Amino acid sequence: MADRLPDMLLSQLSDFVAERIGFHFPRERWPDLERGIRAAVPEFDFDDMESCVRWLVSSPVTRSQIEVLASHLTVGETYFFRERQSFQILEERVLPELIRKRRGTDKRLRIWSAGCCTGEEPYSIAILLRQSLPDLKDWQITILATDINPHFLNKAAEGIYSDWSFRGVAPGINDRYFTKRDNCRVEILPEIRRMVTFSYLNLAEDAYPSLLNNTNAMDVIFCRNVLMYFAPERAKQVVRKFHHALLDGGWLVVSPSETSQILYSQFATVNFPGVILYKKDGHKRSAVMSYGLEEKTEPSLQPPQEKSIITDVPEPEVAEPEPVPYAQALYYYEQGLYEEAVQMLSVLLAGEPGNSKAMALLARVHANQGNLMEATRWCEKALAADKLSSTYHVLHATILQEQGAMQEAVRALKRALYMDQNLVLAHFALANIARQQGRSQEASKHFENTRILLNAYAQEEILPESEGMTAGRLMEILRATSNRERSAGGKTADANG
Repeated sequence: MADRLPDMLLSQLSDFVAERIGFHFPRERWPDLERGIRAAVPEFDFDDMESCVRWLVSSPVTRSQIEVLASHLTVGETYFFRERQSFQILEERVLPELIRKRRGTDKRLRIWSAGCCTGEEPYSIAILLRQSLPDLKDWQITILATDINPHFLNKAAEGIYSDWSFRGVAPGINDRYFTKRDNCRVEILPEIRRMVTFSYLNLAEDAYPSLLNNTNAMDVIFCRNVLMYFAPERAKQVVRKFHHALLDGGWLVVSPSETSQILYSQFATVNFPGVILYKKDGHKRSAVMSYGLEEKTEPSLQPPQEKSIITDVPEPEVAEPEPVPYAQALYYYEQGLYEEAVQMLSVLLAGEPGNSKAMALLARVHANQGNLMEATRWCEKALAADKLSSTYHVLHATILQEQGAMQEAVRALKRALYMDQNLVLAHFALANIARQQGRSQEASKHFENTRILLNAYAQEEILPESEGMTAGRLMEILRATSNRERSAGGKTADANG
């Protein structure tokens, strides 16, 4: 194996990693990049590092191969309640405000840990919610935890940790929320583990916000010690998507070392004692606020617009162009400009009151804003206008799932499959619901149906109504889910026994 790679090849590898994973390796960090790729060489079945890199940068690479590369380039340094002041502000200021607003209306809270590593951060959030909500059972709580490293996700799903993960943690946390294992390790309690959903997500490539991967209508997004590894332009794209994924009034939590007036210019910057958080404010794009104090601000620095996501499967025949108002509304939706999308769709429906596609898109817009009642109303209108649309039934099921109405969601998905038994996303959704409810045999059947149907698609073919998800991407999600299920099998048996 060569001692080191030529600079030209390292430069090409650095560009490749930045494009496919988002990580930025400038020249001074090339030794780190080289160490990572050297460790990955055996998993790619190469004997030498140079041949492996030349293949990587010049050949089509699958998602599983990207995951292998990511597993050797990501850093797994984290612990419970890391950067304690951020959690203190969450506990004392952010959560009480959100809970107060929702308690009398819609008891829902949605939090996303983006770049969750081995799970300490999302489990810390779950513990904090357990402490803050005495009536937790009456709330619809979503804690989504995503990462690009499948090894991290497997460890997170296991929920087993050593003393090193608890440095600086307040006494009593271990005794209250963990059970002792062998070798001085502890395991998170099942009721805390069940509060968190772990999922693979590539911040550089995957679509979000999206109903399909549950990244929409968030109240709080944690993304700490992640964006520091991204190239500036890629980081801007990620922050812009986070802005779209948050509800108005939602919060973005980053590491103190990642604060930036320019990078987060579309957010209001809120100064707490010792902590800076970023708040999505529909009336302020670049305000600098303190509680009890507002300051004059700089003009907003808007990042360049990203290309819209193609969401339709290519047709064998030349399709007629969409009417301009619908195409414009779809563009607004993809850019997170929800008010503009609603206005455009309202104009379209005033002229074409039976336009089911406009109604369905309006349902998606409202769902991404957290207005689930309105989303349901417009989805039902779309279904009334086109009773035979299997994809509208899938959309209806997705909205019902967000409302916690699982049985109704199952019925909607079964109606979709009655109309189109080959609808991949319906089988996948039914599998996930069955898995969450502990019906493993039923889940396996639907997962297997999903896998069989995916084999009829090309790897890079976009699935119908999937908001840009390819067949290859969903197949990788299936494999990752299967691996996590196998790793958790012993614990599930113990819990059921």
